[in-house]
Amino acid sequence: MPEPKTDLLRGTLELLILNAVSLEPLHGVGITRRIEQVTRGAFKVSFGSLFPSLHRMEERGWLNAEWRPSDNNRRAKFYRLTRTGRKQLRVEEREWNRVVEAMNAALCTTTRRRSRNSAPFEPSEQAAELVAKSLPAGRRLQSAR
Repeated sequence: MPEPKTDLLRGTLELLILNAVSLEPLHGVGITRRIEQVTRGAFKVSFGSLFPSLHRMEERGWLNAEWRPSDNNRRAKFYRLTRTGRKQLRVEEREWNRVVEAMNAALCTTTRRRSRNSAPFEPSEQAAELVAKSLPAGRRLQSAR
């Protein structure tokens, strides 16, 4: 049975791309593989979504691109993070943490209303680990409590 598709929230793709190229320059296929790897297959980015995003990010000055041979000696466009892109990555991370905190708070409130005896919402260990692995080294999600 095929894995269920997980849709990306608006703006999440840019954060995932910035994160993917934060360690080393990557070409388009490498970026999609990195995103799939760090999300453990939860997000599969189509080229129809990836390349327009890369183009916009390049226009904004967040990425620089250069043509060079890939591992299989094919010519590929490699994207690397610029100084402005690194700053944007930090902005996007902060914004994402705010979204996570807000959702956690909303779910905690809803859970408490449903049952006074139930514990507040806690993300599964697997979900917390998945999100943590998608953040650059040294970054941690902040608790909503």
